[in-house]
Amino acid sequence: MAWWTGNGMSTLGTAVSTIAFPLLVLHTTGSLAQAGSITAAQMIGTLVTLAVGGALADRVSRRLVMTVAPLVQGVALGLVALLVHRGAPSILALDALALISGFAAGLRTSVSMPALRRIVPKEQVSTATAQGMGRDMIAHLVGAPLGGLLFSLARWAPFLFDALSFLFVTVGALLIRRPLGPDRDTDAGRPPGMLADITDGLRMIRRSDYLMFTIIWGALLNVVTEGFTLLFIALVHHRGGGPAAVGTATSLALVGGVIGAVAGPWMIRRLGARRVLTLSAWVVTATFAITVWTPQPWQIGVVTMIGMISMVPLNVVTESYQVRLVPDAYLGRVAATNRFCVQAVQWSGPLGAGFAADAIGVPGAVLILTAVMAVLALALWTYRRRLDILDVPLSEVRELDPPAPGPRESATSAASTENAANATSATRTTSTTSTTSTTSTGNTASAGSATSAESSPERHDDREPSGRLS
Repeated sequence: MAWWTGNGMSTLGTAVSTIAFPLLVLHTTGSLAQAGSITAAQMIGTLVTLAVGGALADRVSRRLVMTVAPLVQGVALGLVALLVHRGAPSILALDALALISGFAAGLRTSVSMPALRRIVPKEQVSTATAQGMGRDMIAHLVGAPLGGLLFSLARWAPFLFDALSFLFVTVGALLIRRPLGPDRDTDAGRPPGMLADITDGLRMIRRSDYLMFTIIWGALLNVVTEGFTLLFIALVHHRGGGPAAVGTATSLALVGGVIGAVAGPWMIRRLGARRVLTLSAWVVTATFAITVWTPQPWQIGVVTMIGMISMVPLNVVTESYQVRLVPDAYLGRVAATNRFCVQAVQWSGPLGAGFAADAIGVPGAVLILTAVMAVLALALWTYRRRLDILDVPLSEVRELDPPAPGPRESATSAASTENAANATSATRTTSTTSTTSTTSTGNTASAGSATSAESSPERHDDREPSGRLS
């Protein structure tokens, strides 16, 4: 409940400011490209700290990161509210504060998945993921009209609301009683340096065709969806809708997200993960195209609602299988590396969509995104062999084996072994004990090793089917 409430309130605040930022820029400058630059700055900031945050998530207290990072985001949004209150702020200042907020968001995001795995049993990951997305959709459902209302009352009010919402994340993290990790005993054999941790995450991803494909596919999907998020607001504005109409249309669209969160686990059980992924991609493509010729703002919201019903199960499939494939000791690094790669080009979505809308108009820009989305849907069939893991029920997916050590780690390990051997040889040379005593000591050490292997928690006896694909 602490996790649920804290992140839910933060998402509500983000939904409010997400509506307010484009409205602020549109009413101040009228340029969609400048509105996209703020979103792009926040995404770039997140991208910069994601990979480092993943290494930190497996090294330092995840609770500490979950406590401090939201406070930094709150300060940044509070300064935005202050600048807006004092007059029309410069786009450069807004970009800088969005970048700072993104830095903190990257660290916070990198610990979220490893922390969630400590709170929720692996067998319930898909349900928890769907419920979390449903919670976020409800927050956006409430936040969209609330953002339009607050912006109508005072342009600085939505940003102050978002700044205060981050306090709930900090309080929620402090109230979680369960240990969030990482475990200290897992650090014993780890090579020094976060660069080695990041490399481990990359090696783990390369072990799975599924992870490799979904990183590339997900990166392109995020470009399209982030671009459409900006164009959706612009399209409602293009059809004559004001701030209240933008909030209403967004709320209608988000009803689909709530429905998708409820129906997602059921759809996966009945249709299978692969069919859900493919069907969802084509439905989203169709809804993009239909919005171009939809005349009324509320109708645009209804059409987009259908796409949102499909978008949530799509995300549930990709995230749930990732959590099941990756061992806990590597999940922070792999999840952050995955998000880093996926978000490496995500910022270009709203920026490119804004420039396209300025150049050829909002409907034309939406049609460009529709064409790209159709190519992504076709890729699910063209590269279907890389998604064979989706034919395995989620409960039967086995974790990937830890990656083999790289050359540097192997050399370090070999040196350590050689030093140990030399030390043992020296001990035997200077020892005055009998051969019988030495043999007895060796047997005891062997027995101790066997006992240690048997007592390792769920590593060998309880391992699930491999995620490595042909």
